[in-house]
Amino acid sequence: MIDDLEAITFDFGNTLVPFPGGPMAVELRLTAERAAGLVHCSVEDFIAAWAEERLRQFAQDVPEGREADIDVRVIRVMARLRGRPAPPAGERWDDAALSAYSEAGEIEAVVGTYADAFARYTPVPPEVGPMLERLARAYRLGVISNWPLSLSIDRFLETSGWAAHLSAIVVSHRVGVIKPHPAIFERAALELGVASGPTILHVGDDPGADVAGAHNVGWRTAWIRVKPEDSPLPVAPPAPTAQPDITIDSVLDLEVALGLPGPPPAR
Repeated sequence: MIDDLEAITFDFGNTLVPFPGGPMAVELRLTAERAAGLVHCSVEDFIAAWAEERLRQFAQDVPEGREADIDVRVIRVMARLRGRPAPPAGERWDDAALSAYSEAGEIEAVVGTYADAFARYTPVPPEVGPMLERLARAYRLGVISNWPLSLSIDRFLETSGWAAHLSAIVVSHRVGVIKPHPAIFERAALELGVASGPTILHVGDDPGADVAGAHNVGWRTAWIRVKPEDSPLPVAPPAPTAQPDITIDSVLDLEVALGLPGPPPAR
């Protein structure tokens, strides 16, 4: 049990929502189909270029504490498929030079397709919404997610109905840094309207990003130790000294861990 809490924040992927590989592959294929119609390429060519640019972003941006933004990836992939050579391995794109290869409306259409597919095909765990509703009666709630497209998270939280229980939705794509950077946690405290410190509990599955990051700004933490084995979501470098205040198997165990009554018994 943790006393004197005012707010609880949740990681999104593999915390509120499990992410096995299957649904994300569907979202990418639908995005590729939309883009292929604009660029006049094959779906497979788009997916192959997407995979290469994703790896380039993870190699170059993530170690610097920046997100692998999907809107940036779309611009680069579209440029490649329209004849712009990719930079050699280890070199960076000249993003300022890519505007000639696509129009803003095209990028908006492809990004919107990705976000729509994400909201439509990502399964909504049925027990999470009622849990958030119960917790919101006692605490201010927020989401803090490392995610490369904030529009995807926004649309999911709206269509699932979860946004009604949240006072803050903080996404790395929008903030410009990824967990464990302190700025993303401080932004959440500001949006929650709660002083950053031990009255906030952050719940997440990644010891390096969630536990170490939240502890570094003086928050309490709950670590979720079980997630899909085939999940494609990246994780932060290991943080062997990160010790959560609470360890649970599922986000649905949080109420019991906090000494709360939890859901009413089934009839």
